[in-house]
Amino acid sequence: MTGPLAGLGVIEMAGLGPAPFAGMVLADLGATVVRVDRVGAHAVPLPPREDLQGRGKRSIAVDLRRPEGAALVRALASRADVLIEGFRPGVAERLGIGPTECLAVNPRLVYGRVTGWGQDGPLASTAGHDITYLARTGVLHAIGPADGPPVPPLNLLGDYGGGGMLLVAGVLAALWQAQRTGAGQVVDAAIVDGTTLLATQLYGLVHSGLWQDRRGANLLDGGAPFYGVYETADGRHLAVGPLEPKFFAEFADRLGLEPAETPDQLDVASWPRLRTLIAARVAARTRDEWTRVFADGDGCVAPVLSLDEAPADPHLSARGAFVEVDGVRQPAPAPRFSATPAAVPSLPPPLPGEHTREVLEEWSVPDAEVLLANGVAHQLPSGNEDGLGLGRQGGHAPLA
Repeated sequence: MTGPLAGLGVIEMAGLGPAPFAGMVLADLGATVVRVDRVGAHAVPLPPREDLQGRGKRSIAVDLRRPEGAALVRALASRADVLIEGFRPGVAERLGIGPTECLAVNPRLVYGRVTGWGQDGPLASTAGHDITYLARTGVLHAIGPADGPPVPPLNLLGDYGGGGMLLVAGVLAALWQAQRTGAGQVVDAAIVDGTTLLATQLYGLVHSGLWQDRRGANLLDGGAPFYGVYETADGRHLAVGPLEPKFFAEFADRLGLEPAETPDQLDVASWPRLRTLIAARVAARTRDEWTRVFADGDGCVAPVLSLDEAPADPHLSARGAFVEVDGVRQPAPAPRFSATPAAVPSLPPPLPGEHTREVLEEWSVPDAEVLLANGVAHQLPSGNEDGLGLGRQGGHAPLA
């Protein structure tokens, strides 16, 4: 492996959402990531080879409901730098692989945990999903049109931004502390905490009176006519965002707005009329025509591309923002490093148990053959490329 985290050993307990995303980021940056799957199951509801968050990882399958399975995970933890899990609070403890047990065998271990509500609090033991976590932070309330309900921002903001990325940040911070002191610790990454943190500036604006606590009434939520999305002549869309006066002046000029008829950008009372003018002009041409008009300037305009279109965008292509691995187009590792660049992922997403014997031997786990013979650990038979019979609907079987 290459990258700034080369040599870092990570154990990832298979799950959904933020934990596997965090494991992918660590693997992208060079860490050796071993995913612990349940025997005969894949945690994510799609075929394992198509689960791109598994890229760069290896998989072992372990029967975690047997004491010997927990002992196996602890043996791996004793040799790892990091363990990450996304179980509900108390599940890891009941399985015998909680922080107390793992830190007992490896005091330097960084034990990263990510949940929706956190490890404590009134809702800690209850189920939830991205949308419910965002709802309680105030963030979901702020997203959407003024005349409609809040709009879920996919699960990018909560699961991956407030959850997975903050887990990565917490793990790396704890690693720095462990390197200096020799003592590991537990990282409690909660999606509600991380999403609230992402909204720090927004809450500051509300406190200062510069942000109204309602949708579609502010500078960055679609309230300002010069920061929003407009439909083009071909039914596609153009994103405009010339916030600064000098950029707005260029935008208005290239759009063809007559200075005499264009309201003052910062006159809030004139925003409805300005929005009507912009919408009418944008609707007169196709998306790609407008893209060419604004291509070489500072008008802060971009075409709204689909997921199919984005990889072919000239700028993203020039930066290599997408790579192809085993015929699958996918986002490239990020960010970029000058001295220790991350390589294109070389390991495809693993099948559950695909690397069990290999990992047990490499990590010097005692009695590996006995564990395999007794079914505590399971090695996927060679040639079983359908992933233990998991079809396109996957084999979602999470621990609870």
